Amino acid sequence: PSPHPFPGVFSLQDIRNTVGNIPMEWYQDFPHIGYDLDGKKIYKPLRSKDELDLFLEKMENPEYWRTVEDRQTGAAVPLSEEQLELVQRLQRGHFGDVNFDPYEPSVDFFTHEVRIHPVTNRPADKRSFIPSLVEKEKVGESPEFRGEKLRRAGRSRWDREIGKIQDPNSVLGRHKMHVPAPKMPLPGHAESYNPPPEFLLSPEEERAWRQQDPSERRPGFLPRRFPSLRAVPAYPRFIHERFERCLDLYLCPRQRKMRVNVDPEDLIPKLPRPRDLQPFPTTQALIYRGHSSLVRTLSVSPSGQWLASASAWWPWPCECPLGTFPHSQIPRFPWNPNPSVCLVAVAVDEQVLLVNPGLGDRLLVAATDQLLDSWEAPEEERVQPARWVPAGPEERSKGIRLLVQHGKPVMQVTWHGKGDYWASVVRNPGGRQVLIHQSSRRWSQDPFRRSPGMVQCVRFHPLRPYFLVASQRSVRIYNLLRQELTKKLQSNCQWISSMAVHPGGDNVICGSYDSKLAWFDLDLSTRPYRLLR
Repeated sequence: PSPHPFPGVFSLQDIRNTVGNIPMEWYQDFPHIGYDLDGKKIYKPLRSKDELDLFLEKMENPEYWRTVEDRQTGAAVPLSEEQLELVQRLQRGHFGDVNFDPYEPSVDFFTHEVRIHPVTNRPADKRSFIPSLVEKEKVGESPEFRGEKLRRAGRSRWDREIGKIQDPNSVLGRHKMHVPAPKMPLPGHAESYNPPPEFLLSPEEERAWRQQDPSERRPGFLPRRFPSLRAVPAYPRFIHERFERCLDLYLCPRQRKMRVNVDPEDLIPKLPRPRDLQPFPTTQALIYRGHSSLVRTLSVSPSGQWLASASAWWPWPCECPLGTFPHSQIPRFPWNPNPSVCLVAVAVDEQVLLVNPGLGDRLLVAATDQLLDSWEAPEEERVQPARWVPAGPEERSKGIRLLVQHGKPVMQVTWHGKGDYWASVVRNPGGRQVLIHQSSRRWSQDPFRRSPGMVQCVRFHPLRPYFLVASQRSVRIYNLLRQELTKKLQSNCQWISSMAVHPGGDNVICGSYDSKLAWFDLDLSTRPYRLLR
C-alpha cells in the first residue's frame, strides 16, 4: 500500500483493505467497505448513534476535536501531537518538514566565464512555439478585452445548440446525426411455403426466369409449394443474401436531408417592369418571303442595309439574288466587316467564292473590283495549301470574282476586322484544318505545324492580333505577331459548336451541342465566368 500522509495512524489490521485506489463512495450502499488479504469482507463499524448521542459525545469526550474518520476503514482515529502540529503548519502556509530551511544560501552552479560547450543541449519544446493559453486567459481578464468577452458571452443559446448538433463528437451531435438503416421488406404471399396458384410460375415462365440475368430476375427467387412446413428445406441463398445485406449496410452511404419550409411564392423571381427593359423591339418592321424551304443562315452587311439569307439550296440577299449553287451543303457567307469593301465570302462544298454583290454605291463596287484585280502574279509560283482561281465570264456575271479551292469540304469562313484577311475551316481530321488567306495578295497559308485537335470554328480578335481556335472542349488563343500560344480556355462542355467574340474584345461566349453556353472573361480567368444552360 502507498504511504499515508499521517504516519502511525493505522495499525497492521487497518492496512489490510485491498480494494486499491478507488473511490470509496462505491461502497456507500454496502455493509462492507473492502476486502482483506484473504478475500473476506471488511464490514463497516456499527453506527447506531443518533444526533443526541453525537452531541453528548462531543460534550463529554475531550479527544473529540482531534478525532477524524478514516475513509479506508470507516473507523474513528484520534490524531497524535505530531500530526496536529503538521496540520497547523500546513494551515499557516509553512512547509510540512520542520527541518526544511527555505532561506538557505543558494549555490551558484554557473560562472561568469563563457564556455564553449553548453550546459544543456536539449531541443526546444513544442510549447515554446505555441501561444500560451495562460497568457491568453490573462489578456482576456484585462479591461480592454472585457467588452469582447461580454460580446462572446452574449451569444444566443440557439447557436450553441446548433453547434452541439453539428459537432459529430458531442453526444447530442451523434444522436442527431444517426441515420437508421432501412428495414428489409416483409415477405409476401409468394414467399410462403404454400403460395396461392397465381404466384407459381408456369414451365415457360420458369424457363424464361432462369435465362435472365440474376440482377434482372423479378422476383429474385423461385416460388415453390410444399405439403407442410416440416417439408421445407434450408434456403440455399440464405448466406449469400445475408452477405449482400451486410454489404448494403456497410458500403451504401446514408444521408439525412433537411427539409426547408419555403413559401412557393418566394421561389418565383420578381419580374422587372417592361418599362425598365427598354429599348427593345416593339414593332415588326419588315417581313421578307423568298425562300421555298427552311431558312438556315443569315448575314448582315456592316452598314446594316443589306441582309443575306440562305436555305438548303438558295442564298439570297434581300434585294438582289446572287444565284444558285449546285451543292448538298448549306452555304456559309459572312459579309466583309470593312464598310469600304463590298464583298461576301460564300463557302460552297470544297471552295470559297469571293462575291461582289454589286449593292450600294457604284464607286464602292468599282473600288472592290479594282482591289481584287490589282493583283500581279509573282515571277516564281509559290506552293500554297489552297488554289486561287479567277472567275469565268459566266460566273463573273453572277458577281463571283475569285474561287479559292481547298480540296476538302469547307465548314466555316470568318473575316478579319480590317477586311483583307479571312480564315477558313475545312473538314480534315488529323490533317490541315485551318487556313488563313489574304484577298489582296491571293495568298493562303497554314498557321499550324500540327493540328490543335478537331477544330470546330475560328475567330479573329476585333482589336488585338489574336486568333481564337475552338476545338471540341477548349479554346486556344494564339498571338499572330509572336506566333505563340497565349491562353487556353477550358469550356467545361462536351462539344463546342459555335463561338463569338464581343466587339470590345474582353468577353468570349461558346455554345455547345449539350445545350450549354460558356461565358469567358479574358481578363479574369481561363475558366468560364458563367455557365448557362
